Amino acid sequence: MITLTDDPDPRLEDMLGDGLAEYNAEQTRLRDGRPLAVQAFDPDSGELAGGILGRTSMGLFFLDLFYLPRPLRRGGVGSQALRMAEAEAVRRGCTAATLVTVSFQAPEFYACHGWVEFGRIATLPGVERIFMRKTLTA
Repeated sequence: MITLTDDPDPRLEDMLGDGLAEYNAEQTRLRDGRPLAVQAFDPDSGELAGGILGRTSMGLFFLDLFYLPRPLRRGGVGSQALRMAEAEAVRRGCTAATLVTVSFQAPEFYACHGWVEFGRIATLPGVERIFMRKTLTA
């Protein structure tokens, strides 16, 4: 039996991740997948305000989510967070990075930091998903 749902069993993500990790380890003899996070805090309240979530695996850094609230933008916090994530990825042995952004989000920000577009898919009118990569060096 197979079902389609928008409310998946909470065990599914771990089951899929573990299964893929096991298969990848069989194929490559590597089991090096790890989460990577950079946390940004509000300077006034000290509360968690945003940051980066990603992961590293088999020499690649996946930048999955990156958000900063307006008061933390354009003051260098985003650049600092991105540099921290990239440096940690290099420390873990990654030589490349990838992300997906949206045309109205921050493709220019990433381009200013050395990320290069390698694909684009139009979705809604006036909206495109932009695929970017970066070669990481120590």
